[in-house]
Amino acid sequence: QVQLVESGGGLVQAGGSLRLSCAASGHTFSNYGMGWFRQAPGKERESVAAIRWNGVFKYYRDSVKGRFTISRDNANNTMYLQMNSLKPEDTAVYSCARGRGGGVYSTQYEYDYWGQGTQVTVSS
Repeated sequence: QVQLVESGGGLVQAGGSLRLSCAASGHTFSNYGMGWFRQAPGKERESVAAIRWNGVFKYYRDSVKGRFTISRDNANNTMYLQMNSLKPEDTAVYSCARGRGGGVYSTQYEYDYWGQGTQVTVSS
């Protein structure tokens, strides 16, 4: 079955960096667009970044542009989110998700499988 497992979260000071990984299995990873989402306590889940099946086209929410970079390694069935210049408002549980097709998708309704999430906490 499809499995998505995130890793790389943790506690970091404002201005610091983290690199999240999403290891995929149980499907042909290179056929699907992928995305990162986050959910802070008391808030709705929001899209952070998304990447097309071949990594050519990407999407970022405005608040992370220039600080976060999404990438993927289809040979190793893994997606990444490099997060630099982290801010306290980036604190959330970050989850990866598989798109319903191979494109770039910015809404959660366009994703069909989700990982459990990894906590990112940014202290001020």
